[in-house]
Amino acid sequence: MKITFLGAAGEVTGSQHLIETSRRRLLLDCGLFQGPRAESRRKNETLHCNPKHVDAVLLSHAHLDHCGNLPRLYRLGFRGPVFCTESTMDLAELMLLDAAKIQQEDARYLSKKLRGKHPPIEPLYTVEDVHELMKLFEPCPFHKWESVGKKNEVRFRFTSAGHLLGSAITELEMDDEGERKRIVFTGDLGRRDMPLLVDPDIITDGADAVISEATYGNKLHPSSEDMQAVLLQVLRETAATGGRVIIPAFALGRTQQITYHLNNQWNSGQLPPLPIFVDSPLGTRVTQLFRNHTNELDADFQDVQKADADPFSFGQLTYVGSQKESMELNQRTDSFVVIASSGMCENGRVVHHLKHAIGDPRNTILLMGYQAPNTLGRQLAERRPIVRIFNKEYQLQAKVLQLDGLSAHADAGDLKWWFEESTKHGNFSKAFLVHSEPDAAEALGQLIEDNVDEEPIVPRYRESFEI
Repeated sequence: MKITFLGAAGEVTGSQHLIETSRRRLLLDCGLFQGPRAESRRKNETLHCNPKHVDAVLLSHAHLDHCGNLPRLYRLGFRGPVFCTESTMDLAELMLLDAAKIQQEDARYLSKKLRGKHPPIEPLYTVEDVHELMKLFEPCPFHKWESVGKKNEVRFRFTSAGHLLGSAITELEMDDEGERKRIVFTGDLGRRDMPLLVDPDIITDGADAVISEATYGNKLHPSSEDMQAVLLQVLRETAATGGRVIIPAFALGRTQQITYHLNNQWNSGQLPPLPIFVDSPLGTRVTQLFRNHTNELDADFQDVQKADADPFSFGQLTYVGSQKESMELNQRTDSFVVIASSGMCENGRVVHHLKHAIGDPRNTILLMGYQAPNTLGRQLAERRPIVRIFNKEYQLQAKVLQLDGLSAHADAGDLKWWFEESTKHGNFSKAFLVHSEPDAAEALGQLIEDNVDEEPIVPRYRESFEI
């Protein structure tokens, strides 16, 4: 058996791992690399496997850096099944349709801008590609073994990763020339005791190889309670000074976490009287899917819902719909809070809100998670005195705070706990550490070296290993 790392190897985004035996080829995830436009285009347009020869995709969850290049895979010839949980399928459809619209709009804009200087720009994929791809999805329940094909030479099951609604750890068993090989893929592993989400499951049967995320393998997150206290203090200070708070937030996951926290503060009477807006049509649609799958959320959410019919909505909160309503927010003279996509500030409505807020020291920009290199979010996190927005330079006068208490990625402590608990029940022979910048992966390797038979490996892009 061979594993080839085709994405998220030595970097955080673009999850894609190819598993090959003499008879089968499976992809674990097929995500988009997310970063600056030119680099993203270069990395995403070429797939380093033959899509026509891929038998199936096992999808861990619906974040675009894990599912976002599936329509490209389809466009280039893939016609096998895509296995995932039911809520991942529902969320992925929303995310991929939105991504396709952005691809097509960007292609039209760039083709017009470069007319006469460059051949027409083609989108990576279209809305029609997404519709056709979705016909290949086969939802699977948690904790049930499923087969790929009619024979039992390949089987898998999903257990909870605790990272996002529907997110799954994949346990994969494959026959390889008479030997049974066992692979575990964490996808993005979640944290323990996080609001909304259940805790990640441990693995009880060991594995020949585990492919684990290591995004925060060198960090410990502050508690979500600490984050909530800081958030509340920022809102109070903003209400007192007449400023506004801009919260760049991914439409999937982070937006729902924030509104749930604010709802709890509203219920407890702590929330200052600020108008709060969710300015993300995609985030609004995703929130509705969270409402449709509340049975997958944690016990605390179930308790809140007994007294509060909709924990994603409260009196001060407005979900913004039209572009006109979004633009009108920046004409307001009172204090307010806006939660808008995207989380790394590279596109979407949040960029317009940042343009209008960045020069006023009364305002606060709250970054709620990892910011990839070279993104606007990273520039803000580094508090550069001058940043570029829409190719124009702006002085950064607003306050910038980065809060990691809501990160849904396991930190070093959670990852160490997961390896320790899982290997109480069976050995991990090899460990491959992915979805991470190299220093974090190397730090995690040192933390877990006693829980793996061989020294943990940080694979390079397109590097292959025999199992």
